[in-house]
Amino acid sequence: MFNTTRALRRPSAIFLNSSRLNYDKQLDYSRLSSLTNLVCHEVDNVTSSSQIISLVQNAKPEIVITKEMQVPASAIEKFPSSVRLLCEAGTGYNNIPIDLARSKGITVVNIPTYSNESVAHMVITYIMNFGAAMFAQARMLHNNDRRNFTVFQHPIYEITGKTLGIIGGSGTIGTCVADVALPLGMNVIVSSRKESLPAGHKYENHPRVKVVPFDEVFCQSDFVSVNCPLNDETRHSVGAREIRMMKPTAFLINTARGAIINEAELIECMKEGVISGAGLDTQEVEPPAEDSEIWNLDNVVLTPHIGWRRLETRQRLVDMTADNIEAYIKGATKNVVN
Repeated sequence: MFNTTRALRRPSAIFLNSSRLNYDKQLDYSRLSSLTNLVCHEVDNVTSSSQIISLVQNAKPEIVITKEMQVPASAIEKFPSSVRLLCEAGTGYNNIPIDLARSKGITVVNIPTYSNESVAHMVITYIMNFGAAMFAQARMLHNNDRRNFTVFQHPIYEITGKTLGIIGGSGTIGTCVADVALPLGMNVIVSSRKESLPAGHKYENHPRVKVVPFDEVFCQSDFVSVNCPLNDETRHSVGAREIRMMKPTAFLINTARGAIINEAELIECMKEGVISGAGLDTQEVEPPAEDSEIWNLDNVVLTPHIGWRRLETRQRLVDMTADNIEAYIKGATKNVVN
């Protein structure tokens, strides 16, 4: 019998900043390489529009892959006509001018679900550490201050019974945060324009999950977790006004996008001690400017956007990027954002 299975064509592809994803050389790119003639530009970031243009024009690929890298309009405008697919190897795509890409016949796709559990675990890691004053204790020991071993210096709290407010709580990642928080005995409140969760949502009738107006999330919560996408509506939607509504014992956590929080206003509030602490896995500019005051605030904990960086999460991201490309090759493109 004849084999009627037709081999898929192998379009050319360039990953402009593959080291952002495979910085430790631990990831398996074999499937991605089998689907495409893949070139990896092994750097963490490409910040120059002219360098992006040069890389893409020289490679003349059909597929361009990026990871959390700004792709300015000035670069896309000069992409060769060979480019037909731009893959954001991640969830957020605010770094890509998607309308311009569409006008040039370039389809933009993302990967909306690869890091749900990992990011949710990052939120809970912050909550557990804040509840036990672990960050403050570690800082004291780093400074050779051992007073906690004789007279304890910090208020610490049980997590059970505390209220977690989730901005974007009806979304996929926000729901995953609730998945972890509820078994710990936390109460969950969610901001929503509507008075209820979407019909059929898994927590629609849960006794410890309720929907409240946006402002009430800040007023009522012991911990506020930002888990919404960044867009024109959410940019700087959390600032001094919202922070000053929070309890003085409360903590603010951002694992979404840094620019959702007005960082300048947050810094002033933290200098005043308006709330007990903030945990920022994402910042408005990553990394923050070297002279930013945010580096030196004892009540602010910074991590370098590691919510998605666990080994298993990154491999899943590679595999799902391959899924997107395979679907495109087969003429059934998915996860299109433009």
